[in-house]
Amino acid sequence: MMQENLIRMYQQSFRDNAELPALSDYFKQETFSYMEMAQEIAKLHLLFETCGIERGDKIALIGRNNPRWVIAYIATITYGAVIVPMLQDFPANDVNHIIQHSESKLLFLGDNFWDIIHEDELERIQAAFSLTDFHCLYEQQGDRITRFQEQIDTHFRTRYPEGFTKEEIRYPEITNDTLCLLNYTSGTTGFSKGVMLPVNSLTANVVFVGQHHIHARGSRVLSFLPLAHAYGCAIDMLAPLAVGAHITLLGKMPAPKILLEAMASVRPNVVVTVPLLIEKIVRKQVFPKLSSGVAKLAVKIPVVNSKIYADIREKLIQAFGGEMSHVIIGGAPLNAEVEDFLVKIKFPFCVGYGMTECGPLISYTDYWEFIPRSCGKVLAPYMELKIDSPDPYNIPGEILTRGENVMMGYYKNEKATADILEPDGWLHTGDMGTTDEIGTIFIRGRCKSMLLGSNGQNIYPEELEARLNNMRCIMESLVVDRNGKLVALVVPDYEEADRLGVDHAQLQEIMKENLQELNTQVAAYERVADIVLYPTEFEKTAKRSIKRYLYQ
Repeated sequence: MMQENLIRMYQQSFRDNAELPALSDYFKQETFSYMEMAQEIAKLHLLFETCGIERGDKIALIGRNNPRWVIAYIATITYGAVIVPMLQDFPANDVNHIIQHSESKLLFLGDNFWDIIHEDELERIQAAFSLTDFHCLYEQQGDRITRFQEQIDTHFRTRYPEGFTKEEIRYPEITNDTLCLLNYTSGTTGFSKGVMLPVNSLTANVVFVGQHHIHARGSRVLSFLPLAHAYGCAIDMLAPLAVGAHITLLGKMPAPKILLEAMASVRPNVVVTVPLLIEKIVRKQVFPKLSSGVAKLAVKIPVVNSKIYADIREKLIQAFGGEMSHVIIGGAPLNAEVEDFLVKIKFPFCVGYGMTECGPLISYTDYWEFIPRSCGKVLAPYMELKIDSPDPYNIPGEILTRGENVMMGYYKNEKATADILEPDGWLHTGDMGTTDEIGTIFIRGRCKSMLLGSNGQNIYPEELEARLNNMRCIMESLVVDRNGKLVALVVPDYEEADRLGVDHAQLQEIMKENLQELNTQVAAYERVADIVLYPTEFEKTAKRSIKRYLYQ
């Protein structure tokens, strides 16, 4: 169990950084200082008291990332209640199921989400509040809560007649073994489970990020990943608030043009992102310029290509605002060709690894020590690593981990908990990989997606897909087993086709060429029998992993 405690860390941080900006809404141009945020948290604590919320009670949360989303989250865990954040893109039935299944008593939501709530099914919800200004949207019985919230400023002054000072930022003793977060997964298996994370797990994640100086007092964060997902939540929200950083919230992942404009405006000191964004920038904007005209010849000349690569590196850094020290990539595998290129131009980046069940971090390495094709070193001393393999350095096996970050289990689901969590604390990640003598993790693919060849060989479709995704006019791919043969479902890259002057009717012929090229690069048992064009993008989880179960 950690000696540090996240709730005490926040109490100290909010006092020490009271005058600094804490949360900004990029589009509304609204900013809360740490003191103003603490005041709003104190008001919500008064509201929770009035609603009869007790320690351990659940409070559900859904809406776009904005300052009041963050305030509702932090107010809940510093009160001793359990926050239940839901992703914006969860289907309506899932949202209603989670509210019911979690036994939530209060609900905070963006106004536009009220339309998907089944009011007649809100058996336990006492009241629902808007993330626009915290006004009451719904009350199960009477109007007592509504009237209290309308007079919240009066109640606040009554509670703090001498004014709300730094010394009034005081939170109850909430031990590290206390459940504080119920995070429902949106995994590739299609079955959503409520991950129970204690204060200890969030504390360990935040302490580790702090020890690596990813954020600092007064540093700038541009948050565009979903905060309801463990990855964005831990690195873009929980950790920055513990040290006095300034978080600017974009609501949700915007179009690339708006994102780059926001980067230029905010000038973040660290960029936390998913592979999709990096891959789009490199593959759509950089690669085409290097594969034509003078640049194509120039990159073959060592002295000249060094200058070209340095210019590209500087332009990429400027595209991210010009003041970032490095880029942290996580949530899904990074395309191998893109990764090789980033290494070649000496771009400061690293790839981490985690899962919701670890809140999320399992491995990370600072960019100057990062080993290409890896996802960093296990978070020693907080986490341990084990590869279920007779030769973990060379033969892939399932990755297991144990330590401070690991969840308590799945909410009201003992069977699912027993399937993934051993009695001695080892957590089955469901990922296949190898390691080295210093605990670096090299992932090969998912256990459930691994396919068996005709002679019993292990085939990792993710590796075949990575090769395919680098080929002409392919945006994304999915390799599946069809009656004992490997078939690649491919979503064409119509933008690239138009840029190259390729008629869409010719795409099937190009795919035949891609198939021939792929099969010269892989082992005989990995050869793909056919490429089938798929008309639309594959459905994905919040961290942009393809929901494979939909296409098996």
